[in-house]
Parts: sequence; structure tokens; C-alpha cells
Amino acid sequence: MASTPTVKLNDGNEIPQLGYGVFKVPADDTERAVSEALEVGYRHIDTAAIYGNEEGVGAAIAAGGLARDELFITTKLWNDRHDGDEPHAAIRESLDKLSLEKVDLYLVHWPTPAADNYLHAWEKMIEIRDAGLTRSIGVSNHLVPHLEKIVGATGVVPAVNQIELHPAYQQREITDWAAANGVKIESWGPLGQGKYDLFGAEPVAAAAAAHGKTPAQAVLRWHLQKGFIVFPKSVRRERLEENLDVFDFELTEAEIAAIDAMEQPDGAGRVSAHPDEVN
Repeated sequence: MASTPTVKLNDGNEIPQLGYGVFKVPADDTERAVSEALEVGYRHIDTAAIYGNEEGVGAAIAAGGLARDELFITTKLWNDRHDGDEPHAAIRESLDKLSLEKVDLYLVHWPTPAADNYLHAWEKMIEIRDAGLTRSIGVSNHLVPHLEKIVGATGVVPAVNQIELHPAYQQREITDWAAANGVKIESWGPLGQGKYDLFGAEPVAAAAAAHGKTPAQAVLRWHLQKGFIVFPKSVRRERLEENLDVFDFELTEAEIAAIDAMEQPDGAGRVSAHPDEVN
């Protein structure tokens, strides 16, 4: 397989454009799954405190024997840790579980707008970065008003915004804002989490057939060519290999346009919670 390309972030750090996400990977299966991902060739692992599997990620990293600078590790600050110095306590707990001195990317998991403390959380994220506990900082599930508030108050632009994004739900207001402000987009649920049938759609099926690839590979290739960072999740080795085998072909402009046209009106393609409703 071709090596995974990297994307340069607005702080000068680089991130592998395709990684392995451990959302909903059971804690007692995480070490095996991540170990297999590292064996297959993944070097970017995305976890979060709320996933309850940081220890398994850390055990796999320790057992893998790879140099630390070969890996890119992301974790996230959960919603009930925004106040006071809780973000500092939270990152140190995550680092203990991961058995790492620092992560490569730390994200505010949700803005939790009802609590209205995401600006404070972002200010603490800046301190955490400056303390050397993470190389880059960013956000997840932040809408344009949330982004404008934190950037306007601090002058610090997130390196990434990790959002639900797939052909049926493309969040173009956020991606346009990100492009204009130097924020890279990370797609979570890039294959629709099985809740939205992307693979049966004619544009995806046609693109897959044209390139001798699976529908999942065609969708992942769409993300990559749009410039998004993506980390599909699987616990099966053959699917881990399939998801990584997407660097030896390119979709045509017409194929990309056809997949672009799959977006559903009025956000109907969204398969998870709306950020304004998560508190």
C-alpha cells in the first residue's frame, strides 16, 4: 500500500490524512484492534476520554515498538470538564491512561452551548498547548458561531474542527469557514455510520466499479480528495486493510461532483446529534 499523505496544520505541525478511529471500540478489544491497525500501517489514532478506551490505545502503542514521532495521537476533552482548571486535570488523566508525555492533538469534544463555557475551555486548551502537553489544539462539533466566538476572543484559530461529515451531510457552511480561516476539517462518521446508505447510491457504486474498488473505498477517496482528514473505524483486520488501501487511485472531477450532489436538503442526512443539542 502507498504511504499515507500528511496535511500541514495552521500551527506548522503535520497530521496523517487517514487514521484509525476507536469510537465505540470496546475497552477490552481496543489494544488488539489498535495493535492490528499499527501492524497494517496506520500511524494516526483518534480516541477520546469519553470512549473509555484510552488505556487500550496506550497499551497498543507501548507494545507496538514504534518510535513516538512516527505516531499521531488525538484525544478529547469531555463536556463536564470545561470549568475551572478541569481541562488541565483532564488532559493529565488522559496522558496517564495513554502512558504518554503529550498527545499530538487535543480537542474540545463538544461546545455544550447551554453551559456557555466553551470559550473558557478553549482558553484552557491554549494553556495546555503552551505547557507542552499537546502539540496542537482544536475543536470538534463546533458550528460557525462557536468558532467565531473563540477566535474573536483569543485570536487563536483551532488547528482542526472534527465534525460529522459524509456525502449525505456535508456541512458546507462550516467547511467554507474553515477553508477561509485555515482550519482543517476532520470527518467523523465518514461512511455514514451504517445509518445512511451511502454504498447503495448510484454515484458511489459507479465510482467504485470504475476503479475496481469497494463503495467504502470510493467514499473515503472522496473525503481525501476534498482535503478532509478521515479516520474510519473497524475491528476487522480485512476492513482495516481495505480502508487504508485508497491511495492508488483518484476519482475524476465528474465522479466527485456526482458524490457531492448526494447531499440531502436541510440537514436530513445527519445521523448523529446536532451540536446545539448536546449539553
